[in-house]
Amino acid sequence: MKALLIIDMQIGSFRPYTLRHDTLGVIDRINTLSNYFRTNNDKVIFIQHDGTKENSFLPDTEDWEVLPELTKHSNDIIISKTANDAFYNTDLQALLTKCSVTELFVTGCATDFCVDSTIKSAVSKDYHITVIEDGHTTADRPHLNAPTVIQYYNWLWADMTPTSSKIQVIKTDDLLKANVDKA
Repeated sequence: MKALLIIDMQIGSFRPYTLRHDTLGVIDRINTLSNYFRTNNDKVIFIQHDGTKENSFLPDTEDWEVLPELTKHSNDIIISKTANDAFYNTDLQALLTKCSVTELFVTGCATDFCVDSTIKSAVSKDYHITVIEDGHTTADRPHLNAPTVIQYYNWLWADMTPTSSKIQVIKTDDLLKANVDKA
């Protein structure tokens, strides 16, 4: 079983939408992927950051909500987290085990924080990981612009030494084309 993780694509992270690199493009690609996953009866999991510790992204506030442009279905799963790593003190691992998920496809915000932490945690848990190269975003940082941060992390993840599983970085269109060619 496969699962698409959509990490922290919340209103509070995108005020304004131009804060993050290629926001509308990332949203469009995540929607394309989530529809594909649903069509194939795979899991779509939204990860939402609960920033109660930081007094931000408070549950049941507008900032905590998933971006309204993202396609959500009633059978999608929502996991709330309180740290960068979506596995830390959450039900994510138990849910994935219960659903026999062995392959994770990772998208979301922010590349250099929650996306990276979750990927590294998943590697140590022996998941097959596919990072969607053009399906994650971040903001400019003090010493690097957002496109450079994204390019760097895509390189880093593609070059990581996996555990007993595999890790790959691939663009949305290439992933979909490869899966259509297999069918």
